Amino acid sequence: MSVLKAIVTPFLIILLLICSLVPLSAQINPPRHYQVKAAFLYNFTQFVEWPASAFPDDGAPVSIGIVGEDPFGPYLDEVVAGENMNGHPLIVQRFNPDDEIRDCHILFINLPNKDKTAEIIESINGKNILTVSDMPDFLQNGGMVRFIT
Repeated sequence: MSVLKAIVTPFLIILLLICSLVPLSAQINPPRHYQVKAAFLYNFTQFVEWPASAFPDDGAPVSIGIVGEDPFGPYLDEVVAGENMNGHPLIVQRFNPDDEIRDCHILFINLPNKDKTAEIIESINGKNILTVSDMPDFLQNGGMVRFIT
């Protein structure tokens, strides 16, 4: 019995390790369409012009913000790593729905609550923030760019 246990135990440990890595790899690699959307968010930084007043100083970063659940995982961070826009480094920030959002240039909104989305859009009204989402009715609620798959 102990010989069988000695053979089966390492096999079970290896099997458990492999099984525990599967969900982790699913979180590391977002679905393909979110990888494409992350690339679009980066590309917006190359084609949108912000006024000088959108930056506190010449070296201030261009911030891509995400409010709500982050569907990109680390992929968006990897896309913008080491990149810049006209000498401004790119960074990614994550916000909770109740955070005050400032010093953000592109904001991806991913909230299940349409009222909270409208509240956030209203709170940043007049700021130099490009709002982006893939939520239905986003444009009707005041958003600027809606991804459609």
